[in-house]
Order: sequence, then structure tokens, then C-alpha cells
Amino acid sequence: MGDLFQQVLTWYMEHITYWSVFLLMAIESTIIPFPSELVIPPAAFKAANGDLNIFLVIFSGSMGAVGGSMINYYLAKWLGNALLIKFVNTRFAHMLMIDQAALDKTEKYFLKHGKTSTLIGRLVPGVRHLISLPAGIAGMKIKDFLLFTAIGATAWNIILAMLGYFFYTQKELLDKYYKEMIYIVLSLGAMYVIYLIYNSFKKDKKKQESSL
Repeated sequence: MGDLFQQVLTWYMEHITYWSVFLLMAIESTIIPFPSELVIPPAAFKAANGDLNIFLVIFSGSMGAVGGSMINYYLAKWLGNALLIKFVNTRFAHMLMIDQAALDKTEKYFLKHGKTSTLIGRLVPGVRHLISLPAGIAGMKIKDFLLFTAIGATAWNIILAMLGYFFYTQKELLDKYYKEMIYIVLSLGAMYVIYLIYNSFKKDKKKQESSL
């Protein structure tokens, strides 16, 4: 699996186009783990050098993420919970770094946050590429699923694109402060998630008060 990953990454670095961005972001949003952090920033770097358009990079990445998420959504809807549990306990699923614990974590996350889980889940490592599965099992309305998935994926892709666009041109700076930059990106994502949860909690509280 490691050799295949390296081969795909090498191919991508030599063939960064809107279509390859779309393809790998679609793969990243299915059950096959391929980090979006290795897809969007290099494409944004290419855009910074005038070879691509940064807005089309973000658009291609977001459409790929939506497409891959739809595969998960309909796969889970078709298989159902029982067959999905059987799948995650297979050796193949474990090779893809999917197990029962990962599925349980994602299901709890979905049940806790409801519709917005498909939005904020796109910003949470370990949940991002699996959040579509419980949405499919629960039969979430496709229009809501597509809307929240598109917003969440686009928000994450903008963050990654900014990182690539503004910092890949400063190679020495990137090499020196890469870890710090990743921490900043994750912190911003966490702050955004906290804001969404707080906003959702406040709305629920208002509904409860109005029903009294």
C-alpha cells in the first residue's frame, strides 16, 4: 500500500492539472485514504507560478470532494449498516486504515451534530473521509448532504490553497516553519468548528425557549 501511495503521489506531482486535482480529491473523499494536504497545496503552488488558476484549483478540488463523498453516501445507503460493519472488519478495510472504532467514532459524530456534521466533519482529521457513510445509512436528504459537503470541502480547500499559494513560493520559509503552519491551519479549523458548534447550540437553546 505504501509503494502504491508513493507511485500515485509521484505521478500526481508530474501531472498536476485540474483533472488530476479532481481525481485525487475524489479518491480522498472515499474510503481510500489520500491526504488532501498533498493535493491542494502543490496545485496552489503551481497556480502561484501562473501555470494554473487558483480559483479553478479550489473549484476542482471541491467538486472532486463532493463526487467522492457521494460515492461513500450511496455505497453506505446501498449496503446498509449491517453489511458496512462486516466490511470494516475485513482485512482490506484495515489496509485502508478503516476499522470498527473509526466507524463508531464517525457515527457518533454524525448523531451529535446532525446535518452540519457533513460540513464541520470535513475539517476534522479521522472523520473527514468517512462522514458520508453515516449520512448515507441515515438517509440524509441528498440536497442537504450536497450543500453541507460542498461548503465544508470548499472551506478546507481554501485553507490549503492559501497555504500553498502564499508559502510555496518561499521554499526556505516553508521548510523552516512547515510544522508551525500546519498547527496554525488546524487551529483555525478547530476554531471554526467550535464556532459552528456554539452557533448550533445557541439556535437549539432559542428553539427550546420559544417552545416553553
